[in-house]
Amino acid sequence: MLIAVVQVKPSCTADRPRARCCGMAWEKARFRHLSGVSCVITILFEIAHELLNLLRWAIILAAIFSMLSSFGVLDSRNRLVYTIGDFLFRITEPVLRPLRRIIPNFGNLDLSPLAAILLISALQVLLTRIYAAIVYGDVQGLFL
Repeated sequence: MLIAVVQVKPSCTADRPRARCCGMAWEKARFRHLSGVSCVITILFEIAHELLNLLRWAIILAAIFSMLSSFGVLDSRNRLVYTIGDFLFRITEPVLRPLRRIIPNFGNLDLSPLAAILLISALQVLLTRIYAAIVYGDVQGLFL
């Protein structure tokens, strides 16, 4: 999860995990110290973080789908297979196309999905540090 909030330690032990002994009280306690503006910022940063996670998974699925279709495991003449492939292509191509122009050609090996996943991970770390600087005032974390 994106947020590193102030830890509210419930009275859970090793034989009673947090999910069973606390339930929804733990989720409510996470945001208790945040003001209204901080909650909105938290929600926006969590949405951005989850969208980047979805994009990462779409890139992984598109790479696997492309590999399976090039080896003939998936038949692209099938309507469902074509629809899934077209969806993955439309989602990932705006991210991968600029990287393909920058990364040199290695024959049939496409390294742009790997570069995109690394860039998405770096962007998530940067977003986490920006979030900490805004909400908690941890400006030093931006410069590390």
